[in-house]
Amino acid sequence: MTDFTSALENSRQQVDAALERYLSAFANPQVPLIQAMRHSALLGGKRLRPFLVYQTGRLFGLTAESLDAPAAAIECIHAYSLIHDDLPTMDNDVLRRGLPTCHVKFGETTAILAGNALQTLAFSILADAEMSEVSPRDRLQMISALASASGADGMCFGQALDLTTNGKQTSVTQLETIHRHKTGALIRAAVRMGVLVAGIHGGPALRYLDRFAAAIGLAFQVQDDILDIVVDSNTDGRRQGTEKRLGKHTYSSLLGLDIARAKAHALYHESLESLEYVAALGYDTALLVALARYIIERDK
Repeated sequence: MTDFTSALENSRQQVDAALERYLSAFANPQVPLIQAMRHSALLGGKRLRPFLVYQTGRLFGLTAESLDAPAAAIECIHAYSLIHDDLPTMDNDVLRRGLPTCHVKFGETTAILAGNALQTLAFSILADAEMSEVSPRDRLQMISALASASGADGMCFGQALDLTTNGKQTSVTQLETIHRHKTGALIRAAVRMGVLVAGIHGGPALRYLDRFAAAIGLAFQVQDDILDIVVDSNTDGRRQGTEKRLGKHTYSSLLGLDIARAKAHALYHESLESLEYVAALGYDTALLVALARYIIERDK
């Protein structure tokens, strides 16, 4: 696990440096809009989506520097989604990673605009960044993959479904649909973009990496639902029981903690099976295996 911890920290530093470069390039960095963008994009966090971009690219011999643009772009999308998720019209959260949420610190109007601006920054990065090793076709496919994962076929669709089920009877199947879109779509896009930088468009490696990403994307949300019940805000940096407070159904509330934990472990083993196929093709999947284990063992 030490190698994984080091790799996770290295990727966090790598993407934070890239984000710093992109955010510092604005003509008026001191205006509240840019400060709100910085607050949310550089607030900290595990940076699991950039880690997936870097580690997927590493499988195919790519350097971290060649993956900075897609890693930063997907983190911009994630940061924008968290700003909007925390708004009073959504989850009405006042803490994010132990600090005031964007709308609490900068006001709702600036927070909405900061989220919008981070979303557009993501696509500007992919369109304009120096990526000489990436063909125009693959650059367009990265833009398309991120747009699809972010919008009405992905994350936004999942969030919309989530809002419509508040306080209503929800099945496990419906909950899985919500989370495969709301959380899982960006995780799959992270893997997809790492593969596209390598110029790979199909084949067994991509197929099994996609299955791996789908499994850990859902496992991540199941573990989140467990943590919403068992971890207090001092450990997690958020208010305990947020989902319950909003009347949302979770895997823990629908299945009970024991079955939810069993679900997380089943998805973990599903992800490992996919990685075994990738490893059989000659790729070093050790850090991706460690990531899958980390997702279901994390306590925040």
